[in-house]
Amino acid sequence: MKILLAADGSKFSLDAADCLIEHADWYREKPTVELLTVHLPVPKLPRMNLVVGKNQLERYYREEGEAMLAGVKKKLDAARIRYNASILVGEIAETIVAQATKTRCDMICIGTHGRTATGKLLLGSIATKVTHLSRIPVLLVR
Repeated sequence: MKILLAADGSKFSLDAADCLIEHADWYREKPTVELLTVHLPVPKLPRMNLVVGKNQLERYYREEGEAMLAGVKKKLDAARIRYNASILVGEIAETIVAQATKTRCDMICIGTHGRTATGKLLLGSIATKVTHLSRIPVLLVR
């Protein structure tokens, strides 16, 4: 089984990793994990390229992404679960679903803040948007 595990460095993404690890024995073989973090694009300002170069921007995304993945990587390594880590830039929910589809994942696992339905309606939620966009089953962990 191939599972996309979305991580953002929060306690909630660590909880999702814990859930995946705890239930890894439910599958015939340990799952293969597509570990993903998505960074929103930095807004493009006029003449920004005169101050911030492409390499600097890429380094920023890479460093921020590595920081967001560090805790989950540590947990997966300790559990000896194989993973392929990716850092992408784009709209978060759409990029998660697109990557899960592209890498042929069987499931998406994502942590959620566990807000009430009313809270989700007012505040919005990446996890909720992923469930609406995805044709792949989504496991929400709170």
